[in-house]
Amino acid sequence: MTTSGFFQRSELTRALRAFRGAFLTVAAFSMVANVLQLTSTLYMLQVYDRVLISQSELTLLMLSLVTLFFYLVGAFSEWMRSRVLVHTGMRLDDMLGMRVFNAAYESTLRQGTATGKAFGDLMQVRQFMTGPGVLAILDTPWTPIYLAVLFFLHPMLGWLAIGFALVQLALVWFGHRLAVAPTERAQNAMAEENLYVHAKLRNTEVLEPMGMVHNLRARWQAMHRRAELAQARAMDVNHRVTAVSKFIRYSQQSLALGAGALLVIDGQLTMGAMIAANMLMTRALAPIDMMANTWRSLITARAAFRRLETLLQENPERDPALTRVPPEGALRLQGLVAVAPGRAEPILKGVDLRATPGAVTVVLGPSGSGKSTLARCMIGIWPHMQGEVLLDERPISGWNRDELGPHIGYLPQDIELFEGSIAENIARFGEVDAVKVIEAAREAGLHEMILRFPKGYDTPVGEAGGLLSGGQRQRIGLARALYGKPVLVVLDEPNANLDDMGEAALVEAIQLLRARGSTVIVVTHRPGVLAVADRLVVLRDGVVRADGSRDEVLAALRNAQARSAGTNPQGPGRLAGA
Repeated sequence: MTTSGFFQRSELTRALRAFRGAFLTVAAFSMVANVLQLTSTLYMLQVYDRVLISQSELTLLMLSLVTLFFYLVGAFSEWMRSRVLVHTGMRLDDMLGMRVFNAAYESTLRQGTATGKAFGDLMQVRQFMTGPGVLAILDTPWTPIYLAVLFFLHPMLGWLAIGFALVQLALVWFGHRLAVAPTERAQNAMAEENLYVHAKLRNTEVLEPMGMVHNLRARWQAMHRRAELAQARAMDVNHRVTAVSKFIRYSQQSLALGAGALLVIDGQLTMGAMIAANMLMTRALAPIDMMANTWRSLITARAAFRRLETLLQENPERDPALTRVPPEGALRLQGLVAVAPGRAEPILKGVDLRATPGAVTVVLGPSGSGKSTLARCMIGIWPHMQGEVLLDERPISGWNRDELGPHIGYLPQDIELFEGSIAENIARFGEVDAVKVIEAAREAGLHEMILRFPKGYDTPVGEAGGLLSGGQRQRIGLARALYGKPVLVVLDEPNANLDDMGEAALVEAIQLLRARGSTVIVVTHRPGVLAVADRLVVLRDGVVRADGSRDEVLAALRNAQARSAGTNPQGPGRLAGA
């Protein structure tokens, strides 16, 4: 794909082209504002070359009134173009905000890392599209008109203005070449530092008691110094370009006045034309000077535009036509291979598995065997996998996730409760149905505990976070997974933090799900839930080593252990790969 072809087909470019009407309106107001910028020049010429000579007060009054009127029209035009740009920025945010949110979410889901920078990129693009940089671009085409007027006054003034324009354009180009690399390095270093700090501050309860703060502070200080040095180098380039730009601007104003004075001395120019030419030359070069001063924002906006373009291209909008009937919950995995970036060996290696409605499948295995990865693959959130994950014999990626979500219950190994009340967390931050919330809490054995909080179900999780034990948080996560009676429930180490009472409540919840006809998959390394298992799957090193009914697999495991111990018991069983 060529660069031009990609640019034409870019989703972000198409979105910006939808505002052509608004930018044409801004261009029209810019035309009026720029034409009326000649008002002061013409007024100056008339006052010095006609009014002062004729001594006519009436002429001065009429000229002043007409000039004030044109100033008002010019001010109105500039105000209107700024107003249109502000509204355009708001409309752009309304059009792309949700799309960028969805793309950032998809990227985070696929890569496993947060991409909150996308919203900053959208703001950078919006601010540039509605800021002084765009106004400078819209004003630049009028520079030739001002130059033509200068040539009309005297050719030397026109050539002088062209010379300064070329110098300023060279400065813009040279400053851009100098600044791109240092600015990008500074931005990347600062982003890396901020990400490091935020990640570590979320784990202060681990850092403080084990005395890790000092070591991490030293690492942060090194990163901070690198970011500071990169920022200083970028700022140094910026200051040099700004200093040269100011030198050129001040020199232009003085030399233009000096050239006009020379022409007046030679009798080739009037006094009024000299002063008017100085003002006109400053106005002619103002857009180029503004571009020199906004080159940094242009670089930042361009980089943000490219990142947004890549983000939207790599994370297309989900097809809204993917509407299905409610699932029944039958799950089938076929030839499933899960990999991770930077890891040569796959985590899962050709897993074949079935889970049927009304049955409880327990996945056993040691740590590092791939159990949690298997759980994520089952609900379609592992980014790097091959093979098939079928829900009701349809690829799970082919379902509309917004419609499928209420029919899936998922309890991850690391419980994350979000800012809001306990009821909102259980209700998955949708419309809180009090009956369903209480029902889910009762099924998780949580209802009485919640009632003991001062605000009950309305207790903010942030406020209750310090009061909740790991087991209580896990049971709130379990209630969230049970909310709405889902047909497919995947529980990853649901009893890792539970006491005996909590584990008993978990067993009751699993039995209730089975009675409802839900498909239940429990990933665990603890034997507490084996009593309610219909099917056992033993996973080791990413390979299914045993798969069958609970009694068959347990018998096969006992036989394998006995053979390794040197005995030869009899009994049915199947141990895959033994």
